[in-house]
Amino acid sequence: MQIEAAAARTAATDGLVVALDIGGTKIAGALVDDRGTLLVRAQRPTPAAEDAESVMRAVSEVIGELAADPRRPLATAVGIGSAGPVDASSGTVSPVNVPGWRDFPLVQRVREATGGLPVVLTGDGVAITAAEHWQGAARGYDNALCMVVSTGVGGGFVLGGVLHPGPTGNAGHIGHISVDLDGDPCPCGARGCVERIASGPNIARRALDGGWRPPEGVEATAAAVAESARAGDPVARASFVRAAQALAAGIAAAATLVEIQVAVVGGGVAGAGELLFGPLREQLRRYATLSFAAGVKVVPAQLGTDAGLVGAAAAAFAAPLVPPSAGPYGLAGGPRAVLSA
Repeated sequence: MQIEAAAARTAATDGLVVALDIGGTKIAGALVDDRGTLLVRAQRPTPAAEDAESVMRAVSEVIGELAADPRRPLATAVGIGSAGPVDASSGTVSPVNVPGWRDFPLVQRVREATGGLPVVLTGDGVAITAAEHWQGAARGYDNALCMVVSTGVGGGFVLGGVLHPGPTGNAGHIGHISVDLDGDPCPCGARGCVERIASGPNIARRALDGGWRPPEGVEATAAAVAESARAGDPVARASFVRAAQALAAGIAAAATLVEIQVAVVGGGVAGAGELLFGPLREQLRRYATLSFAAGVKVVPAQLGTDAGLVGAAAAAFAAPLVPPSAGPYGLAGGPRAVLSA
């Protein structure tokens, strides 16, 4: 079933878009209005270990569920925030944590699945940055780095008050800055990347390598490591400190290059709270030592798991193919930014 492109926009459907948030763990979708309200939701697990068509089938199921909603609201465009790297200029994606997708023509396939709607593609970190700058923790800052620390580590920049996705939609992809030149190999091909140290699976991997074991019947995840760390397990705590060190080094590098004022950190790993943020702020003081970088604030993201969907919608509203409302990225509440598409 396909979502119909609007021939004429009505008051009830004004500013409605489809938003997709595609990651290594889940594929989420929503119908979103021009105030960022998620009206209808759908979600599937990402079959990341399967082939390209299996992953696309999950995307199509999410789109089909949105289209099957009894209200059947009309949509004017689709915004996608995808795990990266992405290539917004060609409409393709090659997520590190979805090996079946390499140069996968996601924009074309989603356009076909939605009956020819315009499709705007960004990296997931850029999408989350758009959302947090619009109505989250980066609101009011002209220069910000927003990060998502989860299955992977992504990010995006706001520079001079404008979202800065870069020509292909990957600017701010802090997860693949190398912070340990002789460190473990990363799936991206480099060594010692922030993601290889600070992502949830790697926090758990490092704790397991150090001798930590989860309670019986509990999966070895970053959340389980966090629980053990709070209970006083030194190996579990050390794994979080190491993750914080990697994140601090990456943030300090960004601050040195482009003079950010704030670093917003979200994603599942950020749910550990002060277990992560405490050592992160401490480590940042060690790495961000130059006067123009030393004042960077580190704050938790505010939009939670909805940030990717809100940001993907923001990308769709910003596209020239969709008549925007006044506001950030085409939404109500602030100045627009220009996104590459």
